[in-house]
Amino acid sequence: MNNLLSNLKISVPEKIYVKDPESSDLGRRIVEHSIILINEIGFDAFTFKKLGELIGSNESSIYRYFESKHKLLLYLSSWYWAWIEYQLVMETYSLSDPKAKMKKAVEIVSRTTEEDSKFSHINEVLLNQIIINENSKSFLTKKVDQENKDGYFIIYKRIVQRLRDIFLQVNPDYPFPSSLANTVIDGSLHQHFFKDHFASLTDCNNDTTLTEFYINLVTKTLKI
Repeated sequence: MNNLLSNLKISVPEKIYVKDPESSDLGRRIVEHSIILINEIGFDAFTFKKLGELIGSNESSIYRYFESKHKLLLYLSSWYWAWIEYQLVMETYSLSDPKAKMKKAVEIVSRTTEEDSKFSHINEVLLNQIIINENSKSFLTKKVDQENKDGYFIIYKRIVQRLRDIFLQVNPDYPFPSSLANTVIDGSLHQHFFKDHFASLTDCNNDTTLTEFYINLVTKTLKI
């Protein structure tokens, strides 16, 4: 199993990038250091020029992989959600009890992120911070409908569908499973943000985790 996981490759929709960054050392460095730089200065202040200076490469070389910083953010977001989906599949497939599967799934999408040693060029903890702070900028654009048609958000949509299906296993008659799934996933990002920046707006803290809150919410909503 460890040998199998060591060869795991997270797949991102091909239309997002010009050249697959996983195909070269430069591409992997672009991804690795873009995460570090965006987390440090924020997406609005991030530029390919600054990234090029950081990695010691021409700005034009970055454009050979991504046509814009928006596409780079879409790549990082897609990679993150694919990584979450991988965890959902691996950690729930052997659970036969619907309630146990629901609790594990909610835990996966709401828990505090830890670094994954299987992907050495990506710091998942920093990437999680970027998703918490910047993820909405990947889809709150005028081009969102076309990008949705082009499949840019397919991985995120699959996670919502997976969570929806798990909820329906618990209560097949619940009428709003997709809305509940989306609320748990997106709400977790907001709660993490509030916990870090607006503590008075959330009850989640060092003593009460987001996972506890969302398991409580889902359990009562599904009337388990």
